[in-house]
Amino acid sequence: MSRAFVKETEGGEAFEDLPDRTISEHPNFVTPEGLAQIEAEVARLQAAFSALTPDAKADEARVTRDLHYWTARLGSAQLVEVEPGDVVRFGSTVTILREDDSRQTFRIVGEDEADPTQGSLSYVSPMARALTGKGVGDTVEVNGQEIEIVETK
Repeated sequence: MSRAFVKETEGGEAFEDLPDRTISEHPNFVTPEGLAQIEAEVARLQAAFSALTPDAKADEARVTRDLHYWTARLGSAQLVEVEPGDVVRFGSTVTILREDDSRQTFRIVGEDEADPTQGSLSYVSPMARALTGKGVGDTVEVNGQEIEIVETK
């Protein structure tokens, strides 16, 4: 149906119906840095909510939605102390060697703190799952490529 035949909402009601952000079904494991990031985000959003003006309905809906998400993530956070070792686990930094002889280093972290462009992978990602429990010299297959673990700490 054309938008020309749909009644427009008044007063920004459409913004008030923002869908909730999806919360992962996986345990919310976090590193100490990840917990600090979540706490900082909750504090930032609480400050943003306090600073809202009555006519900022769109901002209120967005901030409320995000604050709900991050508050839930803070409440479910399970701090995992990072223990160095020879086996890849949550919190490990692991260097891999690809078939084309390129090396990459990743840290395995919680879902909310993962940023592959910055070298951190979610512990539930296919690569992290394949590497977990393995050690230096082990090879694993990820997305049809064989990779070798050359360093872990």
